[in-house]
Amino acid sequence: MTAVSRRRFLKISTGATVGAVAVAGGSLRPAFSRPVEDGEVIRKIPTYCDVCFWKCGAIAYTRNGKLWKVEGNPADPLSRGRLCPRGTGGVGAHYDPDRLRTPLIRKNNRGEEEWVAVTWDEALTYIAEKMQAIKQQYGPESMALFSHGVGGTFLKHTVKAYGSPNIAAPSYAQCRGPREVGFNLTFGDAVYSPERTDIRNSKCLTLIGSHLGENMHNTQVQEFADAVGNGASVIVVDPRFSVAASKAKYYLPIKPGTDMALILAWMNVLVSEELYDKDYVEKYGFGFDAFKASIAGYTPEWAYPITTIAPQVIRDTAREMARYAPASLVHPGRHVTWYGDDAQRSRAIALLNALLGNWGRKGGFYTPTGMPVPGYDGYPAYPKPEREHVDNPGHAYPFADEELTTGIRNATITGEPYPIKGWMVYATNLLNALPNQEETIKAIQSLDLLVVVDVIPSEIAGWADVVLPESVYLERYDDLNAAPFREPFIALRQPVVESPDDQKPNWWIARELAKKLGLERYYPWTNIEEYLEARLAAGGYSFDGLKRDGIINGPKIPLYIEDGLEPVFYTPSGKIEFYSTQLAEHGLDPVPTFTEHPQPGPGQFRLLFGRAPMHSFGRTQTNPLLAEMMEENELWINKNVAGRYGLKSGDYTRLKNEDGVVSNRIRVKATERIRGDCVYMVHGFGHTAKGMRRAFGKGASDAELATKYVMDPVMGGTGMNVNFVTIELEGA
Repeated sequence: MTAVSRRRFLKISTGATVGAVAVAGGSLRPAFSRPVEDGEVIRKIPTYCDVCFWKCGAIAYTRNGKLWKVEGNPADPLSRGRLCPRGTGGVGAHYDPDRLRTPLIRKNNRGEEEWVAVTWDEALTYIAEKMQAIKQQYGPESMALFSHGVGGTFLKHTVKAYGSPNIAAPSYAQCRGPREVGFNLTFGDAVYSPERTDIRNSKCLTLIGSHLGENMHNTQVQEFADAVGNGASVIVVDPRFSVAASKAKYYLPIKPGTDMALILAWMNVLVSEELYDKDYVEKYGFGFDAFKASIAGYTPEWAYPITTIAPQVIRDTAREMARYAPASLVHPGRHVTWYGDDAQRSRAIALLNALLGNWGRKGGFYTPTGMPVPGYDGYPAYPKPEREHVDNPGHAYPFADEELTTGIRNATITGEPYPIKGWMVYATNLLNALPNQEETIKAIQSLDLLVVVDVIPSEIAGWADVVLPESVYLERYDDLNAAPFREPFIALRQPVVESPDDQKPNWWIARELAKKLGLERYYPWTNIEEYLEARLAAGGYSFDGLKRDGIINGPKIPLYIEDGLEPVFYTPSGKIEFYSTQLAEHGLDPVPTFTEHPQPGPGQFRLLFGRAPMHSFGRTQTNPLLAEMMEENELWINKNVAGRYGLKSGDYTRLKNEDGVVSNRIRVKATERIRGDCVYMVHGFGHTAKGMRRAFGKGASDAELATKYVMDPVMGGTGMNVNFVTIELEGA
């Protein structure tokens, strides 16, 4: 269980659990067959989605035994009966003609994408022999796993049983990590996934680079629509006029790289005009006087030449936030690795929310709870590694509370503090997830073994020694989803149809590899249904009932201070830390300060990137249903700037970064909806993997251009919005 569910452990008896299964909207009938007029047979099976990390509850339908459609499960609190375009398009993952179909072993040199098709026994034997050789020569710690999503659960189990602690996810150092650390340093607790934002009850919502509606996190987008429909005031800070900006009362087209200055100026206004929640700060705050003195000089007039936002607009928007407090929420964001001071920027956002008095309050941040599900009882203890994690030697990044992907990559290149000689990569395209592809390739060339487990032949698969084809989420069981949320629940992913070729589920791959490694004792169960049933039975839940309904809903719980739920702050002071003694002890700023970041020179533009509602990272571009909605990305460029280059919408151009990397061709979107000092594209395009035939060469890759990054000194995240590009005209 996560820290949140440990802190708010629900003691639910078996009887209470049975009663909780009856949910709003009615429970599903057992997976059923019914004749229809034309003789077809329709079956529906509940599951949960895997197209992004949100894991929305879904109902999948088959027609005459073939996968037909997917829709939201009305009993699920995440989907509320509705899926985003990616979720409903998940059917295309099953039918994707480009998906991996059989195990492959590299034929010639790494990166040449030439393969020999082999059996599962041959592939797993090859991997096990290589892993045993690595263990014998270098020690088990020299094997590392990169994993994304719940599907990596059992591979993590196998790697830990093998003896390695080196397991990392790009979702930390390349995405959410600075946010979690910044909020932990302030409130002693994190935002988590799904985020604990009470958007639907917010009366004022402030978005700083958060593209709700484009960044399609289903529950949040639904709640955003609810808030707007209820007349909430929306403030959007973004260099680009996003979909969310179109709903805003205030749109602030900020100069990229200056967000910290705006946040500091907002806090200055709230404090100097005494608009903050004094009772809340006095009761729950620590170090407020030192904080107040630290931000005294950050006036709107000071921020204006930095941000290009007029002082009166800064004051008006700060007052707007205060007007609706505590039901006034400054969204913490998701992909927050921008400029290298991201943990401090996230901490500043946390402090701004603290001034509004919204942590633990309705319309701010609710207190989530998870359902108690015991772990599997019967595993032997993991062997204790002889060496520490390789990713953060000397604890150079003192507040990194998860493993750093780039730290593992650095150790692979340098051999320090000890060599990493094997990588296993599950469900993440490291060449597009990590900044600086050249460094990733250099690390790969130092390996004795690279194994990729995926559903599509991505770029990282092209560099692998062994590629293992995984069943897509509609074809497999996975571990339970009991993430803390406003409504506690347990959700089940279960197979709807069989895999079409020789793909296997991740749990089977992990278990069979463990057997090859002589680790059978770590898999006392014979199949995942036995494992799931044992966990559920230990908690007093019915596996058959969960298979039938797809979800078990817990009782309603208190969410807010208004409900009588007193907040607990797991900080050294036991309070909200406006001044952080933890940071001060490590020589870091105890109160966030402004750091000036480099700006583009003449003819240069800052490269910005984001998401689209029909695609998830770079995982969905071969999905025929989703690709039809967006086959290639576009380059947003200010209309006046485009005119100076003789470009108009629909033309193609290329980008060149400071290190001389030139992008693929990308179609121009000349628009007044973006500042003239930056350009923007949707992430996940410009694929170079030959096996991704549908997506090959379509659009441009921001990851290819992200050769520069800045390490966050607080927690080791990689700021990636630091790359500047120039326009390279076609035929020039």
